This record gives sequence, structure tokens and C-alpha cells, in this order.
Amino acid sequence: MTDTTEKAAVEVSTAAPAPAPASRRTRAWRGLTPWLFLIAPLALLIAFTYAPIVNMLAYSFTDWDGVSPVLHYTGAANYKEVLTRPDLFEVFWVSGYYLAASAVQIVLALYFATVLSFNVRFRNFFKGVLFFPYLINGVAIGFVFLYFFQDGGTLDSVLSLLGVHTDHAWLGTPVSANTSLAGVSVWRYLGLNFVLFLGAVQSIPGELYEAAELDGANRWHQFRHIIAPGIKPVLTLTVILSISGSLSVFEIPYIMTGGATGTETFVIQTVNLAFRFNKTGLASAAAVVLLLIILLVTWVQRRLVPDDKVDLV
Repeated sequence: MTDTTEKAAVEVSTAAPAPAPASRRTRAWRGLTPWLFLIAPLALLIAFTYAPIVNMLAYSFTDWDGVSPVLHYTGAANYKEVLTRPDLFEVFWVSGYYLAASAVQIVLALYFATVLSFNVRFRNFFKGVLFFPYLINGVAIGFVFLYFFQDGGTLDSVLSLLGVHTDHAWLGTPVSANTSLAGVSVWRYLGLNFVLFLGAVQSIPGELYEAAELDGANRWHQFRHIIAPGIKPVLTLTVILSISGSLSVFEIPYIMTGGATGTETFVIQTVNLAFRFNKTGLASAAAVVLLLIILLVTWVQRRLVPDDKVDLV
């Protein structure tokens, strides 16, 4: 027997024994452990999300007024009323202002995210300025801009300093009121889209920019051929969030105008049906219809713009 063979035999004989297979009980505990950590969040999700949705579906088939302990089953009468009353769907025209504002918001957020992803002076300061409005409570924003747009308020004072004198009531007509409210929503939610775009842009490998600069590509070419394809999934997400948010606007118009002067949205109308006119069953049906519309819009958009995998390298 050679020295090499003897050495190999010694190594085999002194090797540690193979670990024994885990018992059935151990394997069961290993499979159960992740679910133990999920008990609390799943319980909260079911209690505060899915259970209320189930209750809303149940109430939508009744004539419950939100107060009486007695409610009667009415079948699809509430849905028929929602779908056949034109005044209940006319408020969706108001969402057009917010859809236009969402387009402006996405363009501005993408522009600032692209510019501030490169080496720009005071870029951290500008990042904070853009994201700060999203951290403010929506009710506070509503009251601040309520004084901002009132007659003789901040906006009129600033315009007078610039030599522009106007007696225009910014919240007095449907067009100017909805335009003003949509502008407030752009200011508030710009920071959210900006952060999403900024994270997506900064996740693109820097070597691609260096290679593009060596090939003579300018900033526009880098945006068109590197940044735009690289952030497509995030762009799709922001468009979905913007459309669903535009259809379900509530906070800012409710605080600033209460739905007056033609600024009533579908959600404000639903809240008024439930709590002002005591038609909780009808309001539940309207909420279900809005949920289905948002899901349908999201599904159509996902079909038209599939979330393809982007491979830049």
C-alpha cells in the first residue's frame, strides 16, 4: 500500500459521521416556524382589511341606515340604483382634473429624480425639499392651502407683490376650484413618486453611464436608452397608483371645500350617502363599484403594459 493510499484511508476513517436526518417532529416545527411569525400581521390584516370588506359586501345587499339594528335584504337594488342614477357617476368627471395632475406629477418626479441622481450641488437639500410635503398630515395641508387660496390670502398677496392684482375667487368656481385642488395634490404626492423613481434610477449600474459617455451619448440618450428601460416596472407601478388615487380622491377636497362648488368626488359622495343621508347600504354598493372599477382599470393597464423583465447588462 502506498503512502497516498494509506493517507486517504486514514482521512476516510477519521472523517466526521454524516448528520442524522431530522426527525419528523423537527421538520414539522421548521415548516411551522414562519407561520408563527405571520400570526400577528395576518390577524391584523384579516381584522382590519378583509373582514370590513366582507361586511361592506354584506351591507351592499341591504337597506341598512347605519343606525338601526334591523336591516332588510334588498338583493341587487342598491347596485341597480348606483348604475342607473346619472348623478352618482357624474362626479367621476372631477377625477379628470386629478388624472391630469397625476400626469404632471409623474413627469416632474421623473425629471427631478433623473437630475438629482447625478452629481448636483445641494442635491440632498433638494431631495429633502421635494419629499417633505409627503410627510405632512393631509388635514394640515388642507387647512394651510385653504388659507392660501382664500380671497386676499397668501396667493393673492404674493401676486400683488409681483404687480398682478386679481379679484378671482380661486375656490369659487368649479374649474378654478378643481384646478387648485389638483395642484395641491401634485405638491403633496410629488415626493412619493420622486423617491420611487430616485431609487429605481440609482439602482442602475454606474458602468452603463460610463460606457454611454465613452460612446458619446449625452444626458438625453442616457435617459432614453438606459434610465427609461431600467425604471419601467417602477413607472408602471406609479401610473397604477396615480390612476387609482385619482379615482378615489377624498382628503384634500373634503377638507378644503367639503365637495362644494363642483368639487365633490365619488368617495365624498359615498361618505355623504352613508353619514349624511343614512344610506349605508347604498354607500356600500357604491364603494364596491368603485373598488371594481379600480381593479378593472389596473387589470387593463397590466394587460396593455405588461411588466416585462428588464435586462440592461
